[in-house]
Amino acid sequence: MEGLDGCGKSTQLTMLAAQLRGQGYAVLETREPGGTAAGLAIRELVMSASPGALSPLTELTLMFAARVQHIDEVILPALGRGELVLCDRYADSTVAYQGYGHGIALETIGTLERLLCQGVRPGLTLLLDIDAPTSIQRTGARNRQASQPHTRFEQEGLEFFERVRRGYREIARQEPERVRVLDATVSIDELQVAVRRAVKEFLKGSY
Repeated sequence: MEGLDGCGKSTQLTMLAAQLRGQGYAVLETREPGGTAAGLAIRELVMSASPGALSPLTELTLMFAARVQHIDEVILPALGRGELVLCDRYADSTVAYQGYGHGIALETIGTLERLLCQGVRPGLTLLLDIDAPTSIQRTGARNRQASQPHTRFEQEGLEFFERVRRGYREIARQEPERVRVLDATVSIDELQVAVRRAVKEFLKGSY
């Protein structure tokens, strides 16, 4: 699943995983950056850095380092066991955040993906689409409720998140067969219905 912060990806992922397990599927839930000890360490470094402390290229290479470890240690073994892998963020987030958000050439990102990711790409990506102001508002409310400080990305301005959203939507426009755009402004339950419908249609054609 992909999308701006504040659209409830982790909640939707957990709900979907429970439903699929109830249907008899073996399911692995994971996320990026994270999913491994190395990935979590990189996540902490990137998210806790002060604005400007990491150059965009440094941030990009760290994200790919976490992804390579994630693929080797978690994703490929799970696929080898015949499991469904549900991941909160993957390569599209790098295109949206580091590419459209921070201005790194999309060709550079594409080259790194081809060189490093061993051809591992999702069969289905759910883009939980939400406007940037609502996303910022929801994220702030969530952090206040949990008494958590803003991460470095959450300290970016509205224009940054508008660029990120445009990036996600452009990816969806270019790859409509892989990327399903879902309205994330609806309630949690309404969104989960849309998520399950999209996954059901995908699995019907894959299994």
